[in-house]
Amino acid sequence: MKSFRGQIRHSALALVIALLAAFTGLIYWGFERALNQYVDSRLVDLAKTLGGLIEAQPNLLHTSTQEILNFDLRETSEEEQRTLREASHFILVLSSDGKLIWKGAAATPRPPITDALLSQVQQGQIVHDTVHPLNATPIRRVSVPVPEQKAPHYILQVETPLRFSHEALRSLLMLLAVFSSITTVFAWLGSDWVARKALSSVKILSTTAENISGPPFRTQLTLNPPYREFKPLTKAFNAMLERIQKDFEGQRHFVDHAAHEMQTPLTVLQGNIEVTLQKARTVEEYREALLTNLEQVERLVALSRSLLTLARFSGDRSAVQLVPLELEPVLQNLVDELTVLAEDQQISLTLKPQPVPLVLGDSDRIKQLLINLLDNAIRYTPPGGTVVVRLEMREHNVAIAVEDSGQGIEPKHLPRLFDRFYRTDSSRVRNSGGTGLGLPIVKEIAEAHHGTVTVQSEVGKGSVFTLLLPVFNNVPQSSNPCL
Repeated sequence: MKSFRGQIRHSALALVIALLAAFTGLIYWGFERALNQYVDSRLVDLAKTLGGLIEAQPNLLHTSTQEILNFDLRETSEEEQRTLREASHFILVLSSDGKLIWKGAAATPRPPITDALLSQVQQGQIVHDTVHPLNATPIRRVSVPVPEQKAPHYILQVETPLRFSHEALRSLLMLLAVFSSITTVFAWLGSDWVARKALSSVKILSTTAENISGPPFRTQLTLNPPYREFKPLTKAFNAMLERIQKDFEGQRHFVDHAAHEMQTPLTVLQGNIEVTLQKARTVEEYREALLTNLEQVERLVALSRSLLTLARFSGDRSAVQLVPLELEPVLQNLVDELTVLAEDQQISLTLKPQPVPLVLGDSDRIKQLLINLLDNAIRYTPPGGTVVVRLEMREHNVAIAVEDSGQGIEPKHLPRLFDRFYRTDSSRVRNSGGTGLGLPIVKEIAEAHHGTVTVQSEVGKGSVFTLLLPVFNNVPQSSNPCL
């Protein structure tokens, strides 16, 4: 596995090397270009001056013993005259068709310029080219038409070796290489310091995480990072610890409540069996004991099923299979099934549907949710009361409301009504066979369908439980694995 610290160092070093290479190339190219421009401009100035003299005194080309510059130039300084005299030793004078007419004393015949360059000079242009003698320093050459901007009579060639330019470029390259090497070394050492400084906060986080071996997870990371990017990481780490602690406490309370709920029927079972076995009993007494134990077993089965349902919703895999679903037939079938139970309690159960669009839902889970709500509504509605199921649109959601005319719920109980094992009247609910998990299961099913469930209640007037489900087109497609 790669080291993040090493990756930072290598990335920083690669970036520095790339920048140094670009910088070195740019400096070298710029300096070489400036030298070439200087050499070219110097050669052009000399060639133009000599060309002007030849144009003024063309008879100088008719003798090979006479120097072109054998007289003083009144308009030039002694230094310029000396330079011009030296340059005249290295000039070549060609005819307009490129044939040699005259050469200076130190001039060396070079390969002729190409036809393309000769054509440009014949058109009155000044051209430059570089000659590469075998085992010698390259020569920079300029060809100037005489006269300029007209059909030339002569072509004047002036050249100079590029030894100085090459030595200057070589020295510059060595200087840049030394500078780049030193910079690379400092960059490597500096990148290590930067990496250690940047990862110091991560190291503290790692140390804190290693020291958290188990609950409670109340350890808060106090970190003053040097970089603002690490502050959100610190907050996220502390928020994660808080969520873990909250989830742990919730699971612990859930287990404690589940164990307590299961302890009561188990204790009753054990007590009944022990009492029954203390002496011989009649058939009727045995039957009564078995019926009592059967009730406790049924309570345990109901509690186990509820716990398994909640466990499925707490797992990683989805506990629902969402498909396009029409709610009215589901509600109608369910109301028809529960009407007999409601009539036994002398309660009127009715369905009042309105046209609504499809939703994404799991038919079985929706039925389970509604059975829990209707069972509570029928159970806590006195004889002669009513339970109404309404199906309607509310803004962009489909609403299923279960209204009852029962005794209602006190306001202090409403905030915790969907908490696991929470009961408004523990003794009454236990006697009625409730587990305290019906409404928490309702909440889990609603959230698994990307919906919500709310309650409104008034003591003495009844309660309204409302399930809101998004319509089919408003459900995120990424959360519908079965489609």
